[in-house]
Amino acid sequence: MSREEKFTKKTTAETFGEIFKAFGDAISEIFDDPTLKEKAKEFADSAAESAKIFGSRFKDEDVKAKFRDVGKAAQDFGKSVADHFKDDKSK
Repeated sequence: MSREEKFTKKTTAETFGEIFKAFGDAISEIFDDPTLKEKAKEFADSAAESAKIFGSRFKDEDVKAKFRDVGKAAQDFGKSVADHFKDDKSK
């Protein structure tokens, strides 16, 4: 990996924090509630900060296995939401 690739590649912790930020942003937009938007931002900021703190643990095998479970749960949730909206279109 070149030096440039190392600088442009995001760390796992950064990506983890971005997931929570995107989730919070999406939820706040769905409900369009100023209080919810603020709480979602606080949650995303807190999750991103936590990710930085335990970022080094992403290399532990136990942590990797747990995050695979998290990834599977996120995929299942996404599929469930997509199926829900697909059912709405067919009615």
